[in-house]
Amino acid sequence: MTPIRSLFSSGAVLIAIVYLVLFAIYAIAQPSALSAFSIQALLNNSLPLMLAAAGQTFVVLQGGFDLSVAGVISLANVVVAVYPMEGPGGALVNLLMVCAIGLAVGATNGLLVAYLRIQSIAATLGTMIVCQGIALLILKAPGGHVADWMSYELTDSLFRVFPVTALIAIVVCLLWLVFRRMNVGIALYAVGRDETSAALSGIDVRRVRFTGFCIAGVLYGAAAYMLAAQTATGNPTAGEPFLLLTFAAVALGGTSFSGGSGGVIGSVIGAATLMLMQKVLFSTGISSFYTGVFQGIVMVLAVLFAAAVLHLSQRGRASA
Repeated sequence: MTPIRSLFSSGAVLIAIVYLVLFAIYAIAQPSALSAFSIQALLNNSLPLMLAAAGQTFVVLQGGFDLSVAGVISLANVVVAVYPMEGPGGALVNLLMVCAIGLAVGATNGLLVAYLRIQSIAATLGTMIVCQGIALLILKAPGGHVADWMSYELTDSLFRVFPVTALIAIVVCLLWLVFRRMNVGIALYAVGRDETSAALSGIDVRRVRFTGFCIAGVLYGAAAYMLAAQTATGNPTAGEPFLLLTFAAVALGGTSFSGGSGGVIGSVIGAATLMLMQKVLFSTGISSFYTGVFQGIVMVLAVLFAAAVLHLSQRGRASA
């Protein structure tokens, strides 16, 4: 594969270029976009979707779909707001709580899909509804209170220089680079490409699928945690917008919905791009009433984009 073809077959590289172009437009329309405050605010707004999209990637890579992202984020967000704990120790306890919620839901999804052979859409739709119902039982309307330490420290800058949210996003990407080179990461791609061939080669397909759903659930919980830190409140329907946006971010990042191609880094940049798109729409004077229409168009284009990236990648492997 030539260097140029390799460049354009990488979803992460392509969406990074798109992000830079959009940011240039944003900076021209809104000169304050280049200020430290504006950049930090953009990162703070983007991180919850980045984490949720990263989680969704672990499921899409194996050829599945996880609708429970909306339910987990709603439930975990409410739990943080209803049971706030002050100080760094309390923030850690809250983080462990929401990650445990995500892990429990992810394990349930994994059990239903991997071991009971229920279609991922059906299984995760059920767990999404259950989670949203529990969230409404805990908090019937937006409210609650998030600990001050979470709201201020997790959305601030490290040593007043480097945004904490940027550091978290970088850590997630670095962990992904390690994971994809581990046996379980290689197996995840193999299962997504061809489940039968993966099983014949000795891969425990059920365990791989189960692991993918569990990791996804933990990342959904982390996304809800950062969303609560950003908004300083809880909302039993907080996860609903993430249902569409996570799939759009995954597709924009070059991950194929058929599985076996793509990665978390592309999804993280795709999520950041979606949030930047909203800023661009606002700064250019386009009415917020068109946001839904625009997101729907982006979703369709994202699917076409991912298909094009996959086609380029396959052509590159065939000519190698």
